[in-house]
Amino acid sequence: MRIRSIRLCLAALSLVGGAGVATLATPTASAAACTDIDVVAARGTFEPGTLGFIVGDPVYSALQRKISGKTLSSYKVNYPADLSLTSAAQGNADLVNHVNQQAAACPNQRFVLVGYSQGANVVDNSIGISSEGAVVGSPIVATLPAAVEPRVAAVLLFGNPIRALGKSVTGVYQSRTIDFCAAGDPVCESGGTDVGAHLGYTANADAAAAFAAGKV
Repeated sequence: MRIRSIRLCLAALSLVGGAGVATLATPTASAAACTDIDVVAARGTFEPGTLGFIVGDPVYSALQRKISGKTLSSYKVNYPADLSLTSAAQGNADLVNHVNQQAAACPNQRFVLVGYSQGANVVDNSIGISSEGAVVGSPIVATLPAAVEPRVAAVLLFGNPIRALGKSVTGVYQSRTIDFCAAGDPVCESGGTDVGAHLGYTANADAAAAFAAGKV
């Protein structure tokens, strides 16, 4: 039953938004500006939208409202976000590469990492928490170096598949991480069967942004 629910979740993500996506005022992603804060977002499997229709776009908009006196930019992690075995690994490599490049080019820039569903696996791997064995997970292929770690202000995770394995973010990033898992979400809750729960994380955008605002 849980496997069927997970498949339904991933299939539903491919249908979310549709024509409605075009009607939203989504943020424009920028990868190169030396802003105060770079919001790096890894979307979920098949998720439409600029940074992600369900999570990335609403979280970025909420961050713009809640963080005053600082400039923000955004980056959409470049990866397939599909069901291929290497998808999350490609996202892992791209996220680490982007942050390393930005950190070198912009010495004062800080980062907020956002990951939803498979995108949470991407972020997990990038901060050294393996998503291998999780739904649409992968082994770690790259991690953020120790020199960059203090510049990661917050980690915002939604529907994180490693949660279904009984894992969570630990270590140096733990106090900077908020990890939302809706009751019944089959992707992050072992035994969960509520497909709708996995698609409802837009409701947590303000809470996530408030958490991040308190860390920057």
